[in-house]
Amino acid sequence: MKTVLRWLLTAFMAGSGVSHFRAPEAYVAIVPSVLPSPAGLVFISGVAEVLGGIGLIPTRTRRLAAWGVIALLIAVFPANVNMAVARLPLGRRRVPGWALFARLPLQALLVAWAFCYTRADP
Repeated sequence: MKTVLRWLLTAFMAGSGVSHFRAPEAYVAIVPSVLPSPAGLVFISGVAEVLGGIGLIPTRTRRLAAWGVIALLIAVFPANVNMAVARLPLGRRRVPGWALFARLPLQALLVAWAFCYTRADP
C-alpha cells in the first residue's frame, strides 16, 4: 500500500509541477505581493514539484526528495493562504470561499504524506 501511495504522491507532485508551466498565470496571481518575481517563483516551484515527484521514485533519492517536497509545501503555503484570504480565482475559475479555506489543512496532510517517505524502508 505504501508503494501505491508513493506513486500517487509522485503523480500528484509531478502533475502539479507541470501545471505551473501550462497555466503559469494562475499561479502568478496567487503569489503574495510582498514576494519578489512572482513568475520566477512559479517557475522555481514548478521545477521543484516535478523534481520532487520524480525523486520519490528511486530508492536512492526518495528520502531527500520527500524532505524537498515537505520544504516546498511549506514554502508555497503563503500563496495558498493569500488565495484564500483574498478570495482569488484559480486561473479563470472562481472557487467558493469555503473550498479555498478547506484547502489549507490539506497542505498538512500532504506534508504528513511526504513525511512517510523520509525514513528508509525496513
